[in-house]
Amino acid sequence: MNRRTFLGTMGGMALGNLLTREGLLGASGVIHPLHYEPKAKRVIQLFMAGATSHVDTFDHKPYLEKKDGQPWDPGEKVELFQSEPGATYASPWKFKPYGKSGKMLSDIVAPLGEVVDELAFIHNVVGKTGVHSQATLLQTTGFNFPGFPSAGSWVSYALGSESDDLPTFVVLPDHRGLASNGAKNWGAAFLPAQHQGTLIRPGNANPIADLHPPKSAFISPESDRAGLELLSRLNAAHAEGRPGDNRLSARVKAYELAGAMQLSATDALDVSQEPQYIKDMYGLAPEGPAVDDSIINIKAETEFFGRKCLVARRLLERGTRFVQIWSGNDNGFPRRNWDSHENLKRDHEPLALGMARGAAALIKDLKQRGLLDDTIILWTTEFGRMPCSQGSSGRDHNPFVFTNWLCGGGIKPGTYGESDIWGFRPQDPSTKTTVYDINATILHQLGIDHEKLTVRNNGIDRRLTDVHGHVLEDMLG
Repeated sequence: MNRRTFLGTMGGMALGNLLTREGLLGASGVIHPLHYEPKAKRVIQLFMAGATSHVDTFDHKPYLEKKDGQPWDPGEKVELFQSEPGATYASPWKFKPYGKSGKMLSDIVAPLGEVVDELAFIHNVVGKTGVHSQATLLQTTGFNFPGFPSAGSWVSYALGSESDDLPTFVVLPDHRGLASNGAKNWGAAFLPAQHQGTLIRPGNANPIADLHPPKSAFISPESDRAGLELLSRLNAAHAEGRPGDNRLSARVKAYELAGAMQLSATDALDVSQEPQYIKDMYGLAPEGPAVDDSIINIKAETEFFGRKCLVARRLLERGTRFVQIWSGNDNGFPRRNWDSHENLKRDHEPLALGMARGAAALIKDLKQRGLLDDTIILWTTEFGRMPCSQGSSGRDHNPFVFTNWLCGGGIKPGTYGESDIWGFRPQDPSTKTTVYDINATILHQLGIDHEKLTVRNNGIDRRLTDVHGHVLEDMLG
């Protein structure tokens, strides 16, 4: 059965499609016309759950090497999240210069050296809290408590979809499970429900839950179509008596999209169609036995993160607007995320090398296809880690300064903002960078004034940047 025939059975869902095309359900976006000439039209957010150590990856601190093992004294009393300050702790990895810029990168992110001249580093990002759940929400929604839409939901709401067959906002979680807060990190909150992220698990036997009927002797293609048609009639009748309820229109849209996705998503997720050199570039394991993931290891991290990056590229080129890719799940033991309190080398090395291989491949792949020019990639984490040791080989939380990097979409490569000699706080406290500034800059490149993208909720005009944020003009090409 072809796509046209399948969608033709959807009955009342056709009404939802017509309304969507006319903009009455909001799926075509609410910003008409855009506030600025856009430099980008899609976003990828790479999120490192558990908190990546900036001083062991992107923010080179020779002073830590000079003072390694000596008492750490930043000139103020420091209350840490989980420990007392230990000795100054130099990175266990070496840093080397890469690219024409000579940017210093750690050995564990060396694969990104191939594309370092595409990256814009911000080393003076500050957070508000050292608590994982709150800090993760701050970076994903702009607020450090629940009840607010994800950045991906705001972009979906503002700009709408480029595809009738794929979700506007897709989430590719860590294969081990969800990070702190779970679905709150990509929820739509008070925005229309259709703008929440759609969870897809690349590499799973069933990557999109409930998309296809379960295998059963009594479910036939004919009965499945008949059930969907009946469901669409019931939905239409229910919605008719409840005008203005966006949850109902969102549900109609969701079922309509699911019908289209039965064909288009299957194609987008099928990386076997890619040539071997592309799969090799992303570090995908050859066909055969599953990658051993019983303990954290470089091969597994490269396979899982690289696969998500390749799927992200395939989704973007088919019209998905915002993709969120996760590395690391919620806390557990042994650690399966970046929260390296006990053993930095054990946790960070495989995670970082796998991430760097996939992210570098994604950047190169987008560039060779002409997609990097209008795609923004944001690399972030909930906070950084301390320049002193916790125990003998771990680091505690550092919400006072950490690193983000961006590339593509009219972002100018370079380094913007520095941390102090320890990597403890911003070098200049008066010019620190916040998530509000980063979100304002991304929205600007998408053609949106962050102060004008608002929705009234509980009597307050809410926005992604709250009452803060300024565009990082120096970063714009």
